[in-house]
Amino acid sequence: MGQSSNPRRLADNEARAKLRMIRISPQKLNLVASKIRGMKAERALNELAFSTKRIARDVKKCLESAIANAENNHGLDIDDLVVAEAFVGKNLVMKRWTPRARGRVGRIQKPFSELTIVVREIEEAA
Repeated sequence: MGQSSNPRRLADNEARAKLRMIRISPQKLNLVASKIRGMKAERALNELAFSTKRIARDVKKCLESAIANAENNHGLDIDDLVVAEAFVGKNLVMKRWTPRARGRVGRIQKPFSELTIVVREIEEAA
């Protein structure tokens, strides 16, 4: 007798994609994530494609993954998808050092982040 499967944490009209260990600070990543919150998926992809931020390429890949999950795993219509949630979390911080004057050391912190994107299918009002 096997273990029972976990119940689905999202609603039936939602799909999620998560990107971990992104080498950028959460504060910078949140600037890009906040641009696409609440947008239709197609418009959010266009916004990210023409963004000048370096991290926009990784956010775009995560959004494309969430759209693919919605279509292939949950059978949702990709034309009706909206970016319901896009939130950023902290991950590990690499600590490095650089020599300073009088034998002291300057600390360099290189933070990592993680990004979660949830897309939701909405019914258009007729």
